[in-house]
Amino acid sequence: MPRLDTLAMRVDRLTMAHLRINERQVDLTCADPTESLLRFLRRARLLGTKEGCGDGDCGACTVALVEADQTGAARFVAVNSCLLPIGALAGREVFTVEALANGDTLHPVQQALVDHAGSQCGYCTPGFAMSLFCGYYNGEFDDHVIDGNLCRCTGYVPIRRAAAALAKMPRPEDRFSKGLADRGRNSSTLETPVAGNDAPGGFLHPTSVDEALALKAHSDAAWFAGGTDLGVNLSRGQRLAPTLIAIDRIAELHTLQIADGYVRIGSVVPLTRLETELAGLFPALDEMLPWFAARQVKNRATLGGNLGSASPIGDLLPWLLAHDAVVEVRGPIGARELPIASYFKDYRKTALDPNELIVAVRVPRLDAIQAAYKVAKRQTDDISIVAAVFVLVLDAERRVRHVRLAFGGVAAVPIRALDTEAWLQGRTLDEETVGQASARLREEFSPLDDHRGSAAYRRALVGNLFARFVGERL
Repeated sequence: MPRLDTLAMRVDRLTMAHLRINERQVDLTCADPTESLLRFLRRARLLGTKEGCGDGDCGACTVALVEADQTGAARFVAVNSCLLPIGALAGREVFTVEALANGDTLHPVQQALVDHAGSQCGYCTPGFAMSLFCGYYNGEFDDHVIDGNLCRCTGYVPIRRAAAALAKMPRPEDRFSKGLADRGRNSSTLETPVAGNDAPGGFLHPTSVDEALALKAHSDAAWFAGGTDLGVNLSRGQRLAPTLIAIDRIAELHTLQIADGYVRIGSVVPLTRLETELAGLFPALDEMLPWFAARQVKNRATLGGNLGSASPIGDLLPWLLAHDAVVEVRGPIGARELPIASYFKDYRKTALDPNELIVAVRVPRLDAIQAAYKVAKRQTDDISIVAAVFVLVLDAERRVRHVRLAFGGVAAVPIRALDTEAWLQGRTLDEETVGQASARLREEFSPLDDHRGSAAYRRALVGNLFARFVGERL
């Protein structure tokens, strides 16, 4: 197996198809573009990054990706290396746990884990260390920083104590913070564009929507954004398409516009930006995002990816349905808008043309009573059994003037309860009405039985969640 020093490239020979690992430039010209960063690192004998689930669930493979935020400043972002194919990382920079210590001197994150007995078998420890490393430089030490890291033997109390100790410590400038500042001043070095034939085989990196559409029109290619869904397929060795077009470096798709009557979200805006920049604007979104997935996943997952995969259990899709969102797409013949109500056609089938690209999603801002619920087998980092988003407007007499009841996990597509919505319109929302509406909801869908939950359980949830919503909000 080649070691990292034998993978280091000669800068004068190649300037585009490379990846910086622990401040060393590594040649990607002979790399398999579909191989995960995790496998690549382990072949390079950087064995601190562990392989656990391979699905982005356990966090053992966490590394720090250097990214530019919306202001152009450089920052560390925790990501699952098992989900990131090498072809998507050309021109990027990552740090692994091997980079943290300075000789025999441990990094403060490592020292805190030692001081508070935050490790037993040690297998999961590098992933915890890397998540806390990113939190250390971002000034975040709450449980959400490590909610994507599973521990099987140590227990979370010592690890949480280490995080709490780090939060109280001064954080003087060090080589990592200085490096971030230097990269921020020269932000063009953060993400070197890789396009056309300069990319590792199988991956193309357009820097504009027009270029992306031109590449798609002339190749049998598939779109690739955050990789939190398709990365699972690649991690399992499944071939997705002869060519993948990575759209995560197109600046236009990263725009996030907050207007008086709506919010316009670029299709590749990471969900962590929605958590922070849209906080307080959509109560249902605020309630859903903490349970959507772990921090490592949300650092890469996008709203456009949720729409593109069109999974019937995509947690944000009921939110879009409940808010009458509009999907903006662009294709070879121009731009058009797709109302979310007519976007989903069948299981993972949408109104999109194969050559169209989701550019943005426009979500109206509503003065309404709203809430989101996610029911899963475990509280965090799990797939929904049922997800629900409710939006309700009442007049002074508690008559229903506007209602949206949207669900995931109860049909082949994310869906609204149109019959129950129509029945509720104009009715006074009293105890009898709530009971009848809940009963109608239980009969409106015919969900499938699977290993997560029976059809009967899902039907019961649909009705009970609405009753809970009314009880909690009114």
